[in-house]
Amino acid sequence: MRRSGRVMAVAAISALLAGCADGPGQVAADLAGSEPSGTAPTASAHSRADPSGSEPPGTSPAGPVPARTDPVRLIGSWTATEVDGDAGGVLRLAPVDQGGLLWFGSCGPSMGSWRADTYGLFIADPSEISVAGPADCPHTAPWLGRVTAFRFEGDTPVLLDDRGRRLASLRPGAKPTPGPDLLPSLAEPPTVTAAAREALAPAAELPAGLSPASRDTLLGRWVPAADRRPGASAAYLELRGDGEWRGSDGCNGQRGRWVAGPEGALLATAGHSTLIGCDNVPLAAWLSRASRAGLDGDVLVLLSAQGKETGRLKRAD
Repeated sequence: MRRSGRVMAVAAISALLAGCADGPGQVAADLAGSEPSGTAPTASAHSRADPSGSEPPGTSPAGPVPARTDPVRLIGSWTATEVDGDAGGVLRLAPVDQGGLLWFGSCGPSMGSWRADTYGLFIADPSEISVAGPADCPHTAPWLGRVTAFRFEGDTPVLLDDRGRRLASLRPGAKPTPGPDLLPSLAEPPTVTAAAREALAPAAELPAGLSPASRDTLLGRWVPAADRRPGASAAYLELRGDGEWRGSDGCNGQRGRWVAGPEGALLATAGHSTLIGCDNVPLAAWLSRASRAGLDGDVLVLLSAQGKETGRLKRAD
């Protein structure tokens, strides 16, 4: 779908922002060890550091905890090279309030969302919405939807699939052209802010009494564990083996992507949804705000990066 004019570009971005076992998890755990331990992570040269922010101190892995990596280093404008099955382009990874994910390909820029964590998990959800280019031109980069992990080779981020295969390498310093239908600021290098650091900081550990949920545990159809709203009877989430999830809040179809990792790590995006009014259950928000998942008996507990519950689910009958 084509958007023309800066006003429409802003509206499209606002809509996106408001929409707010071991396969990939094991890959991410293995790859996280490629970061040198005991060194303080630094902001990439291609992103502009916020002078009010400070670098978090580096820590060494202790005991069985996998080594960590720093997803803040992903923020920036990158030229995608060695792209699997694609001609390449510019990938801009920014905090959500600075545009989120923007892909500048041969058909013009398109928008989407992304998430990453300190285990090396990565997920991208490129949108079908484009702000420029012919309507019959494919605006998305299909390979982005297959990325589940990242690692750094020196200062170069490498994006990988769920088998650890390289999908693309990212070269810093890209300068995309916004064109007439995109705000120029969305082609500028994104800023690493204190809020961005907080959003990408290590998630709180699972509370005592919860068992970490693995990828195999999470697969399948889930419904609200205890919700008396009328829409709860029709609300559900289905986590699929291909990395996609689908569901309903009780009256609106919803979708996104997800990936699971060590110690109950869970990342998900929430894509576009219809906007039918009802007494709905915000399952997409529960899932997309979660950074960990644990089991309380048969109940799946979703928790934010701060350790607060976002929702509880049970297996569908």
